[in-house]
Amino acid sequence: MREYEAVIGMELHIQLKTMTKLFCSCPVESESEANTLICPVCAGFPGTLPVLNEEAVKLAVRTALALGCGVNRISIFSRKNYFYPDLPKGYQITQYEHPLAENGKLIMGNRAIRIRRIHLEEDSGKLIHTKDATLIDLNRAGVPLVEIVTEPDIRSAKKAYTYIIRLREILRYIGVSNADMEKGEFRCEPNVSVHRKGEPFGTRREIKNLNSIRQVEESLRYEIEQQINMLEKGKKIRRATLLWDVKEKITREMRMKETEEDYRYFDEPDLPPLCIPDSFISEQRNYIGELPEERRERMHKQYGLPCNDVDTLASRKALADYFEDVIKITKDPRLTAGFILVELLGFLNENSIKIENNPISHEHLSELITLMKKGIITRTVARSILPQIGEGKPPTKVVKKLGLEKIEGKKVIDNIIQDILNEYVDEVKRYREGKSGLFDFFVGEVMKTTKGKANPRVVGKLLKEHLNKI
Repeated sequence: MREYEAVIGMELHIQLKTMTKLFCSCPVESESEANTLICPVCAGFPGTLPVLNEEAVKLAVRTALALGCGVNRISIFSRKNYFYPDLPKGYQITQYEHPLAENGKLIMGNRAIRIRRIHLEEDSGKLIHTKDATLIDLNRAGVPLVEIVTEPDIRSAKKAYTYIIRLREILRYIGVSNADMEKGEFRCEPNVSVHRKGEPFGTRREIKNLNSIRQVEESLRYEIEQQINMLEKGKKIRRATLLWDVKEKITREMRMKETEEDYRYFDEPDLPPLCIPDSFISEQRNYIGELPEERRERMHKQYGLPCNDVDTLASRKALADYFEDVIKITKDPRLTAGFILVELLGFLNENSIKIENNPISHEHLSELITLMKKGIITRTVARSILPQIGEGKPPTKVVKKLGLEKIEGKKVIDNIIQDILNEYVDEVKRYREGKSGLFDFFVGEVMKTTKGKANPRVVGKLLKEHLNKI
């Protein structure tokens, strides 16, 4: 990138997986009718007092520990004052000078992204823009968030993308958040500056309105290029908050960036300091267990699987747990990993089923893979009966009932191949003239005729023999 270097810091707001809001007992739900999950506290009525949700503190501490942060034994809530229609109190309860945790890191390969701080805060409401008016929904007001702020350690849009993916994996592993960006549970606001290498950092600009991880990468790529072009032309870069235009795929200036003084922070008078004893921290540490990167390293060594397979298997805790449950029975890492990653995940994706809601028990999948391993059924047949197994039917019974045992007899397959070649005389002639791609067509026809019950390798071997004789 010429002689320029990008400097990126990330602020992520993660909705914690609690039953109720941060300072009141209103439930946390994403699909409820507007303004039905509110009370005088989260609606900002005068005279109401906040009461801190202990479960939110537990999840925030768990997050901090998973990211290697030091948890402050005393942290303080503050009021962040600003006016916006979806902020009913006229201020947000957050943490400022004394956050919950500091000085962590997220390991990415041979590099670490430093975590500056993690703090608790409440969410604002939501503005809904219609043709004639702007409506306010306060269901989200007061929902517990943790904000995770990095040091400016990221140097490219691709690294920013990877950081978010890895962070989301950790959050899901330890059960603190679903981290679903589409539902607003995981919001990212990167800030980026550009400078010539060897010179001081440039002016930071923050990007908002990012609704997917891919948009984070796209917006950063665009903004980095924009800032380089501005510097090349001798223009001064202003500190500003930018809006990502999803349709045009460009950033637009939303407003001049506020300074911290603009928010007039001061300690929240209605909440005492948050004191966290060592026993509380130890309890949350016990919930963390094996993290994604640790699991990848172990699974790679233990099962000898390719890095790409391990990377995908360990990306979701439910998927990794499922694989390891199956492998205890099948004792065949490669066959099991291949079937789960291609056939099972394909089946789940086709039916819009998350791995967490997988209807196929690990016992039944183990039985299915064992039937393949013993040569009783082909992989094609195994894939075709996943819907029945998903209904709770044992694989062995399904195979017997439908007569799906593998066709092994050479004579039977020979006869089928001969019938296929007799039917497709023109295709055989074209194959003999050099259209070698038709070989796969013939294999496909044989497999279709046998309903996937023939061994593809045997079919290929016998088919070559037949074609060479013609």
